[in-house]
Amino acid sequence: MEVFVGADYRGFERKEELMRFLNEQGFLVTDEGDYEPSDSSDYNDAAVRVAKAVLEKPGSRGILICDSAHGMTIQANRFKGIRATNCDSEESAVAAREHDDANILCLSAKLVDLEKMKAVALKFLETEFEKIERRVRRINRLDEREDYD
Repeated sequence: MEVFVGADYRGFERKEELMRFLNEQGFLVTDEGDYEPSDSSDYNDAAVRVAKAVLEKPGSRGILICDSAHGMTIQANRFKGIRATNCDSEESAVAAREHDDANILCLSAKLVDLEKMKAVALKFLETEFEKIERRVRRINRLDEREDYD
């Protein structure tokens, strides 16, 4: 499986360490930046690059790392077909995959230590979506467009 990984300056070090770990686990990892820890970087840029890469490569997944993971989650979810989720436990990662077919994992460099990050990422990447009819129906509704008055 191909995994696209991105981070802002707050998640840069964790990104580098997590990519090494995922490579060791046999995943094909692509670095979508940031490529150096510069505080002038915005989380939006890496989130956009990872979201676009996941959309262009069916069956792939993404991982985003920033300070809280909230901004990256919000940015990535602006793309139709992206289901980004902020997880801080293995159980949460399993539920995100099994129930919601999440395709981008967002991790907090501030709140999740490296060992937990590795465990959460591994669960996220190894867990398959359970194609139960009600779950498929609900996921399909995520990209519905409605006008709100």
